[in-house]
Amino acid sequence: MDDIIEKKPEPQRSGKLETNGLNLFYGSFHALRNITMDIQDRAITAIIGPSGCGKSSLLRIFNRMNDLIPGARVEGKVLLDDVHIYEKTVDVAQLRKKVGMVFQKPNVFPMSVYDNIVIGPRHHGITRKRDLDAIAERSLTQAALWAEVKDNLKKPGLDLSPGQQQLLCIARALAVEPEVILLDRPCSGLDPISTAKIEESLIQLKEQFTIVIAPHNVQQAGRISDRIVFVLMGHLIEEGLSDQVFYNPRDQRTSDYITGRFG
Repeated sequence: MDDIIEKKPEPQRSGKLETNGLNLFYGSFHALRNITMDIQDRAITAIIGPSGCGKSSLLRIFNRMNDLIPGARVEGKVLLDDVHIYEKTVDVAQLRKKVGMVFQKPNVFPMSVYDNIVIGPRHHGITRKRDLDAIAERSLTQAALWAEVKDNLKKPGLDLSPGQQQLLCIARALAVEPEVILLDRPCSGLDPISTAKIEESLIQLKEQFTIVIAPHNVQQAGRISDRIVFVLMGHLIEEGLSDQVFYNPRDQRTSDYITGRFG
């Protein structure tokens, strides 16, 4: 009898990045639970939720940074342009070239501004100075930092202000020409002026890149995002266009979080 019951087809999803039935475990801890969602190309998607809800874990899924954590295990599918990135045949180094990541604390290398930018291209085989110079200018311009550092490229990157260091990290990620940029609370601890500059840079960058951010706070998500993903205790509660999620959420828990009733 069960054999003749018509099953409803899975809903068709289309995005630059997609997850289908995604589960993440750290040892016996079930961190992400049955996440099915998509990330649209050339848009800013903000992953929001209270501390410890799984935002950073979900970001790290997309370039397999969780591979570096002992005991981490992924079940389900994670697709980049319809390719399952957790297949054994996937070259993780090439994946991380396509999907770059910028962390909460600027991880500037102890070298010059210039060398911070070109270290990635050099690693991937680009050696001609003319090419590296062009990459440095392009990447720093895209990150809205070129005008401030163009006359001091030999200056140690660690001598830059915290806001400039974070822009330098964004430029370094851009230098290898990724398709997706992941940002984990990139403005945490920065002053309002530096935060505004990074937000303005991201809004410009979405014209060329897919951007996924775990923002500093809900207000930042409202300022810069095109789409919202709300995660709570490892569960995907709601996703959709930012205006819809902020002003007409489908789930009461989303409304409660956005309006500050918890989190």
